[in-house]
Amino acid sequence: VAGIPKTIDNDVDHIDRSFGFISSVEAAQSAICSAKVEASCNLPNGIGIVKLMGRSSGFIAAHASLGSGDVDLCLIPEVPIVLDGPTGCLPHLWKRVKDKGYAVVVVAEGAGEELLGESTEVDASGNKKLPQIGQHMKKVITEYFHEKGEEATVKYIDPSYM
Repeated sequence: VAGIPKTIDNDVDHIDRSFGFISSVEAAQSAICSAKVEASCNLPNGIGIVKLMGRSSGFIAAHASLGSGDVDLCLIPEVPIVLDGPTGCLPHLWKRVKDKGYAVVVVAEGAGEELLGESTEVDASGNKKLPQIGQHMKKVITEYFHEKGEEATVKYIDPSYM
């Protein structure tokens, strides 16, 4: 008898890689490349946000971010999101955009429950519905730049629709 994990998230102990993990990271890097193009073509203050799958695991987002070399901020479920303050995401993004003219953000789909709350709803498969962290980040980034007296062109990419 052999047990084969039904996950591409690479979040199972005792195995090096789950089936499909490398393919999903490669596909994610393509979306990250698209976000970089969108952000860098909307200077100044262009920001591309990519929401990647992963539910409660940020392995795909982290590996794709590291592999691409183009990501300025990666948000994963394992690390609580801090928006403001000296270690906040928003001041970090502001600095990156001021330094380069643009920034790329990757968000794992399960990140941000500490900001948006956990849902009690389930989808058709019985999985807990996840907060819309990508859309939320787009909104707060746009508002942050507006409060600083500048406009930001924020493009949101959800590769599940590519």
